[in-house]
Amino acid sequence: MKTISGKKFCKLIENRGWILKRVKGSHHIYSKDGEVFRLSIPVHGNKALKLGLLKHLMKIAKIDEEDL
Repeated sequence: MKTISGKKFCKLIENRGWILKRVKGSHHIYSKDGEVFRLSIPVHGNKALKLGLLKHLMKIAKIDEEDL
C-alpha cells in the first residue's frame, strides 16, 4: 500500500466533502454532514502517515486504496 502525507490526505478528503472544523496543534479536525465520526489528521509537514493510521482514516472516510 502506498503511503501519503497528512497534508495530501487532507486535500483528498476535502475534495470528498469533508470540512475542516478546527486545528489544534498539528492535528486537523474534519467533519462531514451525515457522518457520525470526525477525522483527526496529524499534519507534520510532508511526513508520511503511518500505515495503520492511514488505513483507519481511509475506512472512516470511505476511501479506497485506488483513490490514493
